[in-house]
Amino acid sequence: MLQRILDPVLAQRAVRDKLTIAQTYAALGDSVSYQDPFDQRTHPVFLGDDCAVLPDGHGDHLLFASEGIITSFLDMAPWFAGYSAVMVNISDICSMGGLPMAVTDVLWLKDQEQGAQIWAGMVAASTAYNVPIVGGHTCYHTERPHLAVSIIGKAKKLLESKAARPAETLLMAVDLNGSYYEDYPFWNASTMAEPVHLRTNLRLMYELANRGLSAAAKDISMGGIIGTLAMFAQASGVGAEVHLDQIPKPDSVDWQKWLISFPSFGYLFTCEPGREKACIELFTSHRIQCKAIGTMTDNQEIVVRLNEEQSSINLYEPNYA
Repeated sequence: MLQRILDPVLAQRAVRDKLTIAQTYAALGDSVSYQDPFDQRTHPVFLGDDCAVLPDGHGDHLLFASEGIITSFLDMAPWFAGYSAVMVNISDICSMGGLPMAVTDVLWLKDQEQGAQIWAGMVAASTAYNVPIVGGHTCYHTERPHLAVSIIGKAKKLLESKAARPAETLLMAVDLNGSYYEDYPFWNASTMAEPVHLRTNLRLMYELANRGLSAAAKDISMGGIIGTLAMFAQASGVGAEVHLDQIPKPDSVDWQKWLISFPSFGYLFTCEPGREKACIELFTSHRIQCKAIGTMTDNQEIVVRLNEEQSSINLYEPNYA
């Protein structure tokens, strides 16, 4: 049964891409050097995180990230694509224990009319999360629409993709108060939610970091739970053991669909043994499901367990590239 669940998941392009995503920046290595233009000090910037981390000169951290939207998504669902472009950038900031400050956009369009729904979606997300769009670039007279959005945020204590350690507990937090958006593998707990709920939830990962409950996290992206966990484990140089039946899931959704889904609020993170209860209470007190779903290991693989069955995914020589 377990392999029948996992085989279609691992065959998905979005999941396969996450298993090999480190190849994207292999030419640069794991980090690059950043020189502060004011004090001329040089700082390493790790490339496997959801955001670039730059020192702000006052002991805190600037977070900088960007996301591109595929053209077919803009064609099929322009409003939702615009909304998602802002929302996913916000998730990147939150995943690192930060708070979002503002976004900018780069938009290519045939004409102003073509961009009306895209702009409406971006503005809706900006308003709902109270994260302003402060500038960008628009180019007309292009054959197909294209969109990319960048974001800046700040953090005091960081949650980093590279900070997970063997023997730590792996947890998942997800907002299940939603439904799928049309036929997309997107669990939508955002567009119909009250803005106060969305804005309150922006601070949960920030609180997780600043209470010292966790030091390592990653937001669940288009690669779903398995693809995201693969990136998380690779960045930290560890492996993971996951118990499928412990993963929070809507009752009406089958495992194959859920494991490739991108939730509007969904994070994987770790904590030291003994801190699980405090982590879980932080999220459940805000109507967010949170469970311990496994353990980080010192192996170079993800082991998925269901009852007496288990299946292994090699993180460094994946068979699904």
